[in-house]
Amino acid sequence: MALADLLQQDAIIPALKVNSKKQLLQELASRASKLTGVAEREIFDVILQRERLGSTGVGHGVAIPHGKLNSISSISGVFARLETPVDFEALDDEPVDLVFLLLAPEGAGADHLKALSRIARVLRDQELVAKLRQTDSASAIYAFLNQEQATAA
Repeated sequence: MALADLLQQDAIIPALKVNSKKQLLQELASRASKLTGVAEREIFDVILQRERLGSTGVGHGVAIPHGKLNSISSISGVFARLETPVDFEALDDEPVDLVFLLLAPEGAGADHLKALSRIARVLRDQELVAKLRQTDSASAIYAFLNQEQATAA
């Protein structure tokens, strides 16, 4: 599964200014709402409910909040690079500055898990993560995420 299948260039927020995890999730829900046509509140509630089960901060400054919605027909994502890292209650207690929101249809099952796995694998690449942290260009971030795809193929 290619990240290009999950992420449009207009789903990239290259220099997001937020002060908290909650504000971050609200901003991600807002962008996802514009892309999917699903109510921002519905998206926010789903990802907040998932966070209550345990933080999706996977470590090394990366978080992958995710959720399933009845009201979408395909898996989609939003990527944000934060100007200032925020506490995300991550597994390693490090603040988060790279966030990939993943939304999937309620019945996505294995595809949702494959997408989560793919995102986690890509964001474990320290060289790629360093490049993502050094740019505030949406087109460059999009290219980096998709360039990784070409090298992994």
